[in-house]
Amino acid sequence: MPATSNSVPTTSPADTIFEVSEPFVLASGESLERCQIAYTTHGTLNADKSNAILICHALTGDQYVLGTHPVTGKDGWWETIAGPGKPLDTDRYFLICANVLGGCMGSTGPGSPNPSTGDIYGLSFPLVTIADMVDVQAKLLDHLGIERLLAVVGGSMGGMQVLQWASRYPQRVVSAIPIATAAKHSSQNIAFHEVGRQAVMADPDWHGGRYAGLNTRPTKGLAVARMGAHITYMSDDALHNKFGRSLQNRSDISFGFDADFQIESYLRHQGMTFVDRFDANSYLYVTRAMDYFDIAADHDDILARAFEGTSTRFCVISFPSDWLFPTSESRAIVHALNATTAKVSFVEIESDRGHDAFLLEEPELFATVRAFLTSIAEREGLA
Repeated sequence: MPATSNSVPTTSPADTIFEVSEPFVLASGESLERCQIAYTTHGTLNADKSNAILICHALTGDQYVLGTHPVTGKDGWWETIAGPGKPLDTDRYFLICANVLGGCMGSTGPGSPNPSTGDIYGLSFPLVTIADMVDVQAKLLDHLGIERLLAVVGGSMGGMQVLQWASRYPQRVVSAIPIATAAKHSSQNIAFHEVGRQAVMADPDWHGGRYAGLNTRPTKGLAVARMGAHITYMSDDALHNKFGRSLQNRSDISFGFDADFQIESYLRHQGMTFVDRFDANSYLYVTRAMDYFDIAADHDDILARAFEGTSTRFCVISFPSDWLFPTSESRAIVHALNATTAKVSFVEIESDRGHDAFLLEEPELFATVRAFLTSIAEREGLA
């Protein structure tokens, strides 16, 4: 998917592009005439293709779980836990990470050209769901010849994909590690997303989603959306410990609206750097996909039925300081799995870092994931 002059989507030469060979039918009933997924792999797939782990990224993530990001130049978003000798060990496992459908780093999304018109989709792109994201990932695995995954792992929206995988394709998932996530998006989280979307749509450069053809980008609105969202990723303690009421490069308040406080400067920086790597319309679409997520909805609103008869082994992980996806949401998943007599472990990891804890240096998280995967690998006869 080539990038337009004013858009963010790009892929690096190391990316691989998988294109679905037939029209891809979405949960909405609409279909994509052309559908492609950008993905990266790390490690070596063994002879019987039994050591594959699918990593599912969160809302603002992408396929660059390891290595250097081609846009930011920074390390991959999960270098803390993935790599040689780490819990997601590339010396032992074959890691796959795909940019989600609707994303903006090479996978088909609202910034892609509509093959019927040649114009960028914009808001004419059909809405996608977490199930759609997972279904196209399943087609990618078919393409790679991988029948079963040793594990599916991810946090936040990535955890939603993990749960969808375990429910939708239980025979293909040996183990599942949903982290800091929920079986459905709460009304509070939908509200946060709506504020972010409205910030984007209120930007005069959004032009009803047609900004690609007008060589503009709604960077101010997207930056505000990112600032608001980023607050929800941190706990009150984390914000206080990191910033408190410290002033930014000054000894006294300015009696104005510049960034007097360090937290203000930090949020502005988060907003400005985000718009360099993310597409505004993709932000609308992917947040909407999270809003629509309710895995029990297709099972008479009984969550246990979504996992009925599963042989998948689960390791559910939460953080008590995560108020975006609180531990109670993880416990609801565990209770539903227990009701189906599924094999499930639950670990609540003490951290004051809030929702973002799963992306940071958390030794207990690393030890938990390593031990769980090692037990699964040994059970599957992997050396």
